[in-house]
Amino acid sequence: MKINAGEIRVGMLLEHKDDLWQVLKTQHVKPGKGGAFAQVEMKSVNRNTKLNERFRSSEAIEKASLDENKYNFLYEDESNYFFMEPKSFEQIEIKKEIIGEKGKLLSENLEVSVSFYKESPILVDLPNQVTCKIETTDAALKGQTVSSSYKPATLDNGLSIQVPPFIESGDDIILDTRNLEYVKKI
Repeated sequence: MKINAGEIRVGMLLEHKDDLWQVLKTQHVKPGKGGAFAQVEMKSVNRNTKLNERFRSSEAIEKASLDENKYNFLYEDESNYFFMEPKSFEQIEIKKEIIGEKGKLLSENLEVSVSFYKESPILVDLPNQVTCKIETTDAALKGQTVSSSYKPATLDNGLSIQVPPFIESGDDIILDTRNLEYVKKI
């Protein structure tokens, strides 16, 4: 599907130079002289390389068409995560490199959205918020009155995040999966 360069948004997948690119940053620039353009920073999905590209606003860019399905997380081994389609019970495996650090947030039966490009899985979207347990955290220091005084904490899945001072070890919290930030205590 063709789109104008002005319609490019962060997170989109584009087909460009015979490869699939994920948009990391985009900036629309209107110089005083000449036509407007979009400055786009992209990362190759297949080769793990970055590219800065400049597209004229009138230029048409090919947006990748993806098939998206819901799957439930089953289990993991050394190199793969395994998912099951809830209606047909068909199982698929996805390499750990595709999911990356967010794979630690997967829990049994968690429903995720898997995007396929030409029959191969390329993106796994977790729910926006998941429940986690605080494994360890530092004690809060009395007299800290700075409003943004967060302290480091380690979750039961091994991820390190920043939490407010009133959070203690053993607390259940809700975590935002998009930016790995604390949302609220349960």
